[in-house]
Amino acid sequence: MRSFVNEFRTFILRGNVVDLAVGIVIGAAFGKIVDSLVADLFMPIIGVLTGGLNVAGLTLTLYGDAALRYGAFLQTVINFVIIGFCLFLVVKGMNRMRDHFDRLEADKPPTVTTPTEKLLAEIRDLLKDRTPGERGA
Repeated sequence: MRSFVNEFRTFILRGNVVDLAVGIVIGAAFGKIVDSLVADLFMPIIGVLTGGLNVAGLTLTLYGDAALRYGAFLQTVINFVIIGFCLFLVVKGMNRMRDHFDRLEADKPPTVTTPTEKLLAEIRDLLKDRTPGERGA
C-alpha cells in the first residue's frame, strides 16, 4: 500500500500533470468568459441586426413539448469558433516564437576549439578505446 501511495504522489507531482491540471482549470474559466461574450455581447448585436430576433431562443417545435433548439446550437457553434480562433492565435504565436529562437540559435557563431581542447579530446578518445588491462608503453 505504501508503494502505491508513493507512486501516486510521484505521478501527481510530475510537472506535466500539474501543467495539465492548470490548463484544464484555465480552459474552463476561459470557456465561461467566451460563453458570456457570445451570449451577452454578440448575440444581442446579432439580434439587433436581424430586427430584434433572439437567435439563442430559436426553436423548431416537433410535437408537443419536444423542440429542436437550433438557436442554442448556433450560439454553441459561435463559442466553438471563438475558442478555436483564440487557440489558433496562441499556437501561431508559440510557433513564431520558437522559429525566432531557432533562428537566433542558428545565427550563433560556432564555438572555436583551442589546440589544447583538441589534444585533450584526442587523449580522452584514446583512453576510451583502450581495452581493460591494456597499459601504455
